[in-house]
Amino acid sequence: MPRTADHEERRRQIAVAVCELIAGNGLDAVTVARTASTAGMSVGLVQHYFRTKDEMLLHAFNEVSAAIRRRADERIRAGIEHRRPVSYVLTEAMTEFLPLDDTRRTEFRVTRAFAGRALDAPALAKVDIETARRLREDIARAVHNGKECGEVEADLDPWPAAVRLAAVTEGLAMQVYRDPAGVNGVSAAELAASVIEAELAAVFTGECRQYARAADE
Repeated sequence: MPRTADHEERRRQIAVAVCELIAGNGLDAVTVARTASTAGMSVGLVQHYFRTKDEMLLHAFNEVSAAIRRRADERIRAGIEHRRPVSYVLTEAMTEFLPLDDTRRTEFRVTRAFAGRALDAPALAKVDIETARRLREDIARAVHNGKECGEVEADLDPWPAAVRLAAVTEGLAMQVYRDPAGVNGVSAAELAASVIEAELAAVFTGECRQYARAADE
């Protein structure tokens, strides 16, 4: 049976409720009863869509991941439209994974809760691993594109660079979450930008020939 708009809206409302509970009180606060109350639904209706807590958590994780990717994709589209270098576009995309505002802090708590739960749930672990793999693939593709346009040295292997940049993004997200106000008078946003800039500068060492040629024509 095809899913209706009403069906998808209720599933979205449940995902929002799960995120609110995790953001406010952690993963242990997520139960079918509390989720139903937060979403303004009956327990029976929530159970109609999700039989277990893990199913609700998986759906919330997928919703959050999709939201992050939509924003990152929009940054990428804007960068291409405005003829920005690959390094600039990648900087903008990586920033969307950092908890620099209330929305992204909530998303970070959900993804961390999911990762913790996945340690003991193989089905969830598979999704968590695949999500991380996609991030590495996206970064590796950006590095490869940088090689084609001259921003990256031709003999540089994109995959080690992608693993390092993904690790930097994940670790930086935790640092920002722990100290949202920043460190030693420097805001979290400024610190994050400087770390990303330094890491990308080690990979994107050249200038973009593609846009330079276009400017000369």
